[in-house]
Amino acid sequence: MRSFIEEIQAIVGPAGLITSPMEVAPYATDWRKRYLGKPAAVVRPASTAEVAEVVRACADSRTAIVPQGGNTGLCGAATPDASGTQIVLNLSRMNRIREVDARNNTMTAEAGCVLANLQKAAEEAQRLFPLSLAAEGSSQIGGNLSTNAGGTAVLRYGNARELVLGLEVVLPSGEVWDGLRGLRKDNTGYDLKQLFIGAEGTLGVVTAAVLKLFPLPKSHATAVVALQSPEKALALLERALGACGERLTGFELFSDFCLSLVLKHFRETAAPFPRRFPHYVLMELSDMQSGESVRTLVESMLETALEQENILDAAVAQSESQSRAFWSLREFISATDVELARAQPGVRRVTFGHLGDGNVHYNVSPPAGLAPEAFMRGSAAINRVVHDSVARFGGSISAEHGLGQAKREEILRYKSPLEMDLMRRIKRTLDPLGIMNPGKVL
Repeated sequence: MRSFIEEIQAIVGPAGLITSPMEVAPYATDWRKRYLGKPAAVVRPASTAEVAEVVRACADSRTAIVPQGGNTGLCGAATPDASGTQIVLNLSRMNRIREVDARNNTMTAEAGCVLANLQKAAEEAQRLFPLSLAAEGSSQIGGNLSTNAGGTAVLRYGNARELVLGLEVVLPSGEVWDGLRGLRKDNTGYDLKQLFIGAEGTLGVVTAAVLKLFPLPKSHATAVVALQSPEKALALLERALGACGERLTGFELFSDFCLSLVLKHFRETAAPFPRRFPHYVLMELSDMQSGESVRTLVESMLETALEQENILDAAVAQSESQSRAFWSLREFISATDVELARAQPGVRRVTFGHLGDGNVHYNVSPPAGLAPEAFMRGSAAINRVVHDSVARFGGSISAEHGLGQAKREEILRYKSPLEMDLMRRIKRTLDPLGIMNPGKVL
């Protein structure tokens, strides 16, 4: 009688199975090396049919599955536990773009496609796939969808779930749901694809998707703006939306301390202004018309803001290379700063993020002279201060990366018992054996 591993190898072949500890190691930990697992094997199927067979074999043997894409997440969602009984189901071999339909503005891609490659394929068809984030050179679209990734263009184009028209999913039973439809209107019942987007692999394995494409913008304008405070940045956002409308693609906030770290560790980076300011906003505008109209528009808007003393200074990129240089930099904040200073005197706050869609990355660094290990021992208390402040302002403790295992218990403090119960009921219905990414999200 064949062992479970032999059965899996018969499905995926020698190229699709990794069992040696040295080769398994990169798949067994997360990007920040905060979680370390011990999988029984890393399985790398090359097709949806192989994924389905692997999942059926796991269901028969009650083997837990940890789906994994580019493994760039920060919450441990794609990391197995240390039991040695789970398999990592890595989808990187499923990297075909099945179709680009420029007339319908859609692209059908497999889960293992690297995000940057999808952007390039869209551009070659004179189209735009707007999902863009720091890890786009290695993150994969299956993981992007499973965590409902956002990135820098959410303000104009929305999160990942708003960029998907259809999905192909292998269910925990091994059945394949073919929902690869390129329809923009389909009111024939529940929108099943939305169950799997943002589910972090706990309800099924996303194997392919039909993605929305957009006309390729013909002109761009990038500007860095200096401001006194985040409150002034919000006022500028309101002004920019009023003056520029849907041309405003990105609106990123970062503090001077954040800039100082960039300048310290990336010596080739130039400061955007001769002097330093408390806060900065990076603005990106795009237009379907060629020419200088979009740059003229943003320059006029910023000149008015400067005259009215709403901003301290502004620099509009005069070339594509200067625009790239600007991007290499990058009411909740002030209240949370006060709470953090009370909880841990001397902490340094590296705050930046997508202010245009309300997503602030709030990174807290140890006080000067305190060993990182000692600081990490108190990280739970620091997280609690930030998360409680987020809840007080009606926000979410995870706007990127999901819950994974990092925030699985923390979310119980902020979601109602009814909401948690509804999530558990959905999980039990779709995954009654509990084999899909156990210990994540719920």
